[in-house]
Amino acid sequence: MKKFNTPQHLIHRARLLFLVALMAMLSACSTIRFTYNHGDTLLYWWLNAYIDLDSDQSDWVKKDIDNLFQWHRTTQLRDYAGLLAKMQRQLGDGNVTQEELLADYRDIKARTELLAYKALPQLADLAMSIKPDQIAQMEQKFAKNNDKFRKEFMSGSVEDQHKARFKKAMDQFELWFGSFSREQEAQLRRASDARPLDNDVFLQERVLRQKKIVALLRRVHDQKLNKEQTMSAIHDLLRDMFGRMESPERKAFYDAYVDSTSKFILSAIKLTTPQQKQHAQQRMQGWINDFNALAQGK
Repeated sequence: MKKFNTPQHLIHRARLLFLVALMAMLSACSTIRFTYNHGDTLLYWWLNAYIDLDSDQSDWVKKDIDNLFQWHRTTQLRDYAGLLAKMQRQLGDGNVTQEELLADYRDIKARTELLAYKALPQLADLAMSIKPDQIAQMEQKFAKNNDKFRKEFMSGSVEDQHKARFKKAMDQFELWFGSFSREQEAQLRRASDARPLDNDVFLQERVLRQKKIVALLRRVHDQKLNKEQTMSAIHDLLRDMFGRMESPERKAFYDAYVDSTSKFILSAIKLTTPQQKQHAQQRMQGWINDFNALAQGK
């Protein structure tokens, strides 16, 4: 489920932008329903790209993914539809506040954490099965992704970096609201550039998370942890990752980031026309319909 105005941040954080990015990913194939119905295969491919699952792992990993999707389909999707309906009403009222956006962010963060902790048993089984050569491949994949991030969002001048971040934001805004006029884009660009440019910090956090994941996998392998011990270790790692925004060394940074991001989204909503808001409401209704249909097994 992947980003909004600073793409790397959405790898691990949930906020209103998390849902926007999720919708962007799912809608790439025209509807959420189509992609979600193939989500187990897509997740398997994604996982396989990191660790190159062997024949012994492949079958049971596919079953674990399928079981997790079945749980998610039957217990979570109607709730997602309800959350989208709430956001739809907020937009329809025409007076969305920053406090409402932050409340939406907290709601989505809670749902993201629920999904991660629900997957603990499956994550533990996978961690216990991973071999040293697969850990090494994961490190190589992390390094490759980091190089790609540096190239896309940290190369060139400061102006180039602002431009890359703004382009990512506009991709998401256009998904929701349709096309923007040049005047609207100019206003949004000024609002975007007013935010701190934090790519260095996000890269540091990204690398730190990756190191912690690799260290955990090596510990599970070297110490031959049992399933209960592995689940406990993964639980602690997830808690650390989700709590990173409250850690003393990063709290001020993340607080400022969430504040500036929510204000940026609010500025975009406020300058949209009634037609653009209607476009967003219609798109959200399509997603609501898809979530409800998926919950019924369609």
